[in-house]
Amino acid sequence: MQIKSFLLLFVFFMTLSLCAQEKEITSKLYETYENYKEPSLNKRRVKHHEIQPFITEYRKNPKFTVKTVGKSIEGRDLNLISIGRGEVSVFLWSQMHGNEPTATLAIFDILSFLDSNDFQAEKKEILDNLTLHFLPMLNPDGAEVYQRRNRLGIDINRDALRLQSPEGRTLKGVRDSLKADFGFNLHDQSTYYNAERTEKPATISYLAPAYNHEKETNEVRSNAMKVIAFMNGIIQKYAPGQVGKYNDTFEPRAFGDNIQKWGTSAILIESGGYPNDIEKQEIRKLNYVSILSAIYTIAKGSYVDIALEDYEKIPENDRKLFDLKIENATYSLLGNDYILDIGINQLEVDKEGNTDFWYSSRILDLGDLSTYYGYETLNASGYSLKTGKVYPEIFGNLQQLKSLNTSEALKNGYTYVRVKDISLEQLESPYPIHIIGEKYELPELNLEVGVNPTFILEKDGKIVYAVVNGFLIELDKIGKSIHSYFDGKNAMIYR
Repeated sequence: MQIKSFLLLFVFFMTLSLCAQEKEITSKLYETYENYKEPSLNKRRVKHHEIQPFITEYRKNPKFTVKTVGKSIEGRDLNLISIGRGEVSVFLWSQMHGNEPTATLAIFDILSFLDSNDFQAEKKEILDNLTLHFLPMLNPDGAEVYQRRNRLGIDINRDALRLQSPEGRTLKGVRDSLKADFGFNLHDQSTYYNAERTEKPATISYLAPAYNHEKETNEVRSNAMKVIAFMNGIIQKYAPGQVGKYNDTFEPRAFGDNIQKWGTSAILIESGGYPNDIEKQEIRKLNYVSILSAIYTIAKGSYVDIALEDYEKIPENDRKLFDLKIENATYSLLGNDYILDIGINQLEVDKEGNTDFWYSSRILDLGDLSTYYGYETLNASGYSLKTGKVYPEIFGNLQQLKSLNTSEALKNGYTYVRVKDISLEQLESPYPIHIIGEKYELPELNLEVGVNPTFILEKDGKIVYAVVNGFLIELDKIGKSIHSYFDGKNAMIYR
């Protein structure tokens, strides 16, 4: 009995020691992240040609092996970057969907870390026990035009059975050749997902996909669940309550489900939304920290002691977030007053070249939205919703519009300004006020799903807020520096 008790105590303290080590490396990774972040990759809309200089450098670097493992439909190289000498094979692929690039950026941060001279003991543990393989951009043709699907127009993630696409065939071929023990399937999800029954965005969502319709759990799937439970603990430290889990209904065409079935522990990671992180740089950092920490726990084998119940405790994804939610506003229609909630999303429209975007916001829903949430929420009880006015002066061109005191115009209820000469190349207003053509007739305010949300909110006869192109402006808080307050968010042009 004494020997048994001693062994139990020994295992308990060893587990505590391993947990402490892993928490320590996670904290250090978070604190030193800027040392390894690739600063030139600072926008979401990254292109294939922008990552090629890094791949060329890793090809020359004796620490790494770089192989061209396939080509996209349009002939762009699909490259696999490998490092390590361990028996356990870990395969990470990103941007299967061309407009889901957050983890692509994080992969180059991870490669920079692995190439550094820091964290020697931890990296020895990783590289002695694991061989890591990174395919950073599986759908470069989609990335070129910032769209989900590939050049053939199909969703590569639904091509695991037919393998119609060269990108899908490459993914399966690499998985099969590596006989990967673990696979990290890296995606982005809508920023409008929230952790179930909370107002918090699902900044990161996970899934250990099912490998059959019965959703059975074997050792391969349970290993994925345990690693996810470990990663959830890390994200909770830096984004508490902002983790969701996808429904595990089996999808027989999907790569994640099939990779699980083929014997690789498949870990789906989806990067969602984070407040005030338009370019998803904070989420990129969370990917870097959590993925590297997961790699470390796989190298040490400590994930095996994690309870499967910890995976099941992760709340499911929900989709009940708006960019802006206005509650209890008074809206007058045909002589009667109504109390409405308004759900608004600030939708991105890609500019030519697909490297930047402008906003064309829309009302997504109206009525009782008490079960929904907003990244920004205004309780408009006692506020009346009114039409914004057209500024009385007509400006000749956009250059002349610089003389307009936009702050004062908004404070006086003007949300539109007329300009005679508007270049057809100008897609959006460079100011936080709508630009309309000389003869454009402003329609009556009519709240309905699909319209651009622009109006003012009055209380006791005073204009307190303006909503312009779906962005809320608290008028008492702005002075002449409205452009910094508005933070680059545009208004619309109506010709």
